[in-house]
Amino acid sequence: MDKRIETLSNTIVNYSVSVKKDDRVLIQYESNECTPLVKCLIKDIYKNKGIPFVKLVDNELSALIMESANTKTIDEIVKMKKYEVDNFDCFIRICYTKNEYEDKNIKPSIRKEIGEKSKEVDDIRINKRRWTLLNYPSVIDAYKAHMTDDEFYNYSLDVMTVDYKSMSKDIEPLKKLMESTDKVRIVGKDTDISFSIKGMPAIPCCGTANIPDGELYTAPIKDTVNGVITYNTPSPYRGNVFNNIRLEFEKGQIVNCSASSDNDLLKEIFDTDEGARYIGEFSLGFNPKITRPMGDILYDEKIMGSLHFTPGVCYKDCDNGNVSSIHWDLVLIQTKEYGGGEIYFDDVLIRKDGKFVLNELKPLNYDD
Repeated sequence: MDKRIETLSNTIVNYSVSVKKDDRVLIQYESNECTPLVKCLIKDIYKNKGIPFVKLVDNELSALIMESANTKTIDEIVKMKKYEVDNFDCFIRICYTKNEYEDKNIKPSIRKEIGEKSKEVDDIRINKRRWTLLNYPSVIDAYKAHMTDDEFYNYSLDVMTVDYKSMSKDIEPLKKLMESTDKVRIVGKDTDISFSIKGMPAIPCCGTANIPDGELYTAPIKDTVNGVITYNTPSPYRGNVFNNIRLEFEKGQIVNCSASSDNDLLKEIFDTDEGARYIGEFSLGFNPKITRPMGDILYDEKIMGSLHFTPGVCYKDCDNGNVSSIHWDLVLIQTKEYGGGEIYFDDVLIRKDGKFVLNELKPLNYDD
């Protein structure tokens, strides 16, 4: 057993979801390749006197069910979701990538109906239950990252087991600054966008939900976003991968959108509902061991020197009033290697070319 698997399990059980006596914990995993971690989780949950349950999900079969789903099927899917939030206190979801395109044939109308009918249940699961989500290293992920299987296995465990407790202390000055800021401006290649975050909370993400982690998010005042942003990382969504997404905003709303290809599909996503054309999250990423994109949002949104600016629903703990059935984290890297860029808070430069420039924020550069 790799000691880092044991470290990861201990972090999840004792820090991320903080399992307590008699907590009912659902471990959902997508491949028997994840078994080493699942075994450790079960043992650690029992050590805390919790009650572990496991659920193996086959994404190919799940997609097949969804492709032909009718209203009755969707209602039963939502019932199952409700059963889970009613009967479990903690959720640990271990994803395992086999095929990014497995669900590409699910009709947008089916996705929309499931999203609308699941809003209440999903809100409970996200905002009223303890949960964490991670990707177990797979061959496909290694391929996307341009690494050998062994290289990616070692890399993924390294980035997932950074010192989150120390990170949570390092993030405090940025949190304080963000919560005292009104105007944000982001400048870079084919990007010049501004918006207000006045009065919005800033939420640290240091290993308590997504793993790997390392970000601080807030949300713009819904109708204040103006300008253009061009993302420079691959953006997978709904069984498709988009590149060079460009969004133009007026009074908070996406008024024009384009990508290198599949523009009709892109527009279809932003036409899902009214809230899909507004932003629900603005976040800065700073995991010190993630420095380049691989087309997996759990990793890419934590890239050192990145930001993500997310169309769709906001989080309840940072509520700007936007409601949608989508939440699509789109990532812009601002390090020199990826074209550079600046971020200003109330006209003061706080980050340049992916590096924080204010003294109180420099610990988040993790230069040493």
